Amino acid sequence: MRVSEYFNLNATQPSLDFVDVDICNDVTLFVDPRAFVVLHSDWGCECVGLIRTFFDILLQAVQSDDNSTGLNLLRRLREPNETRLGFSAEGTRGRAVGCERSSDIWDALRRSEAVHSGLVEDLEDTSLMVPGVGSDVISDITTNILREPLIEYTQAVCQLYGIPLRADIPSGPLWNPRTNTWTSNFVHLPVIDHEKLLLVPKVIVRYQLTYDPDEYYRHYLLEDLREEELSANGPLVRILLDGRRRVTKKALMEKYGTGKAVLVEQTLRHPDALRRYRGDKQLPSPPLSHLELSRNPETDLPDWDTLLNAVLTLTPGRNDATNYEKAIEPLLYALFYPALTNPVSQHPIHNGRKRVDITFTNAASSGFFRWLALNFRAPLVFVECKNYGQEIGNPEIDQLAGRFSPLRGQCGLLLCRSFENRELLLQRCRDTARDQRGFIIPLEDSDLTTLVEQNRQPRGDIKFPLLRDRFENLVM
Repeated sequence: MRVSEYFNLNATQPSLDFVDVDICNDVTLFVDPRAFVVLHSDWGCECVGLIRTFFDILLQAVQSDDNSTGLNLLRRLREPNETRLGFSAEGTRGRAVGCERSSDIWDALRRSEAVHSGLVEDLEDTSLMVPGVGSDVISDITTNILREPLIEYTQAVCQLYGIPLRADIPSGPLWNPRTNTWTSNFVHLPVIDHEKLLLVPKVIVRYQLTYDPDEYYRHYLLEDLREEELSANGPLVRILLDGRRRVTKKALMEKYGTGKAVLVEQTLRHPDALRRYRGDKQLPSPPLSHLELSRNPETDLPDWDTLLNAVLTLTPGRNDATNYEKAIEPLLYALFYPALTNPVSQHPIHNGRKRVDITFTNAASSGFFRWLALNFRAPLVFVECKNYGQEIGNPEIDQLAGRFSPLRGQCGLLLCRSFENRELLLQRCRDTARDQRGFIIPLEDSDLTTLVEQNRQPRGDIKFPLLRDRFENLVM
C-alpha cells in the first residue's frame, strides 16, 4: 500500500511532489546531494548550506586527525528508515549508515589519500574515491544532515493534503550549522503502524547518484591514460591495418587495475580528469521522469483525461473558483514536472498580506523553464487562477504582476477559462513586460488541452512550444 492510498489522498504519483513510497517496503531510490544545486529556493539553499557545513567540519576533523570530533559526527548518523528509501531485502531495514559502520567510514576517510591530498572537496566526491562509500551511504548521510528541512517539508505536505500529524515524535538527530553539533527535538510527523514517516521530494531522488566512479574511470581517467600511452608509444599501442594507432580500455584496465585506490592514484597523476568530470557534472543528472518513477503503469503515469476533465467540466464563476484552483494544481504539476516542483497553494508573501494561488519552484535542467531561468528572473513561477466566464482585464494582470519581485521571480502564468479578446489580453501582458513589471503568460482551457496533447507521450525534456511562443510574444 502506498502513502497516498493509506491516507486516501485521491491523487497518484504524477500529481504528488513527494515519492509515494510503499508503507512497508523500501523503494530503491537514493537522495542525491547534487540534486539541490538547481533548487533555487530558500529550502534548496538551506539544504545546500547544511550539507556543506557538515562535510567541511568532517574534513577538518580528518585533516587535523581529530578522532573524537570525527567519530562523534558520524556516530549520530542513523539508518533513516522513516523515508522508506534505499536498500532493503525485506521491510524498511536500512543498511547504509549506523553505529556499527560509523567507525569504518571514519577509518576510510582518515586513511584516504584523496582526502588528505585535497582531491575530496564535497560529500559526493567520497563516492568516487573513498572505499566503502557508495550510493546508499551518501544518500543516508544526506538524509540525516537534511532531516530538519525534510521534517518541515513533510509537515507542509501534510497540511496541503490533510494528512494527520502526531505530536511529540522524536525527531532523530538534527544538524545545527550554527553550533556544528547534532541536536534533537520532539516534532509533529505522520505515523503509520507506530512508525514515523518522513516524506522526500521526488525531484531530489535518483536510482543512481550523479557522481559515478565507474563512469568517471571509464570516460575520463582512461581517456587521459590512453593519451599518455599513445604519446609514449607504449607497449599497449596497437597499429591497425589502416595505420591508425589504438589503445583499448580493456588493455588499460589490465595494466592499471580497477577500484577506488586506482582512481585516487591516477587522479593525482591526472587531476585534469577530475576537473573535467566536475565541470560536466556541474548540473546534476535530470530528475526522474513520470515514466522512470513508474512502478505501476496503471497508477504511476498521468491520467491526462481525468486531470484535464477535472478542469474543463467546472462551471465558470465564483461558485467553483476554489475547485478550479484545486483542479489546476495537479494538472499543471503533472504537465510541468520535473521542470517545476514543490507546488505551494495560497503561498503567503509580504508577511501574509498577499497570497499567490500556486507557487512552483523552478528546478528545470533543460527545456523552456531552464531557458527562462537562464535569461530572466524565474527561481519561482507564480500561477493565478481565474475561473472567469468574462474578460481578463488590467486588475487581474496587475494582481499577478504585484506578486513578482527580483528575489522571488518575475514570471508567472495567468489561468482563465477563455479569452473573449485574445489580442487585447496579449497586448496587456506585453505592456506589463515592457514596463518591466514582469512576464505573464495567459492560458485558457484550449491551451491546457494543447499542452496535454503535447505531453501524452512520457518524455523527460518537454520544450513546451506553446509557452515559448507566447513568451516570445511578450518580448518581441
